[in-house]
Amino acid sequence: MEIKITNLDGSSAGKHKAKKSVFGIQPNLAVVRQAVLSELSNKRQGTHSSKNRSLVNGGGKKPWKQKGRGAARAGTNRSPLWRGGGTIFGPSPHKYSKKLSKKVSNLARCSVLSSKASNGELIVLSELSMESHRTSDFVLTLNKLKLKDKKIVIVTSDYNKNLNLATGNIKNINLKEVSRVSTYDLIDCDIVIFDKNSISRIEVLLKN
Repeated sequence: MEIKITNLDGSSAGKHKAKKSVFGIQPNLAVVRQAVLSELSNKRQGTHSSKNRSLVNGGGKKPWKQKGRGAARAGTNRSPLWRGGGTIFGPSPHKYSKKLSKKVSNLARCSVLSSKASNGELIVLSELSMESHRTSDFVLTLNKLKLKDKKIVIVTSDYNKNLNLATGNIKNINLKEVSRVSTYDLIDCDIVIFDKNSISRIEVLLKN
C-alpha cells in the first residue's frame, strides 16, 4: 500500500510504502468504540464528593424532647431534612478507569488509521521541521496544504520546540508525539498529519 508524500509547499515528494497491517485493514468499529470509552473514562479524576450525615458538622444531641412541643420529632440536626444537614445519596470518590489490552488498543488505532487513509484524511509530509516559531508562518504552511479551518492532529516523531510554539495559539491544532497518540486523538479530527519519521515509527509500534 502506497501513501503520497507531500512537501510543506504542497508539491509531491514521492510515495511511502505503508504497511497494510496498519493502514489497510478492515476497520473494527466495536474495538474503536471500546478503546475510546476506555481512554475517556481514564481521563476522569473521580474526585467528586459530598458530605453525608456522618460527615457534616453537628451533633449527637437531640434538638428537643420527643413529645410536648407540637413539632415534628427530631433526633439530630445533621438530618438530610434540615438545612445544613447531610446529603442523601450524594456522589462519593471512586475510580472510573477501564483497562484495555495492548492488542486491542493497537487494533483500534490501526482501524482509525486505515479509515483515515482510505478516506483521504491522512497526509504524510517529507518533514515537519520549522525554522521559525511564528504562528503566522505555520498558518501560511496550512494554506499551502489547503488545510485552513480543518481540525488537525499532527503526529511527530519527537519534540519540536518551534513547531510546538507555532501551533500553540492555533485553534483545532493538536500536536502529539507518536508514542503518545491515542485512538481518541486520531478519531477526533478531520486530518491526521505524519512526517516520514513518525509514520515509520507508528508502523513499528502498532505491528501485530
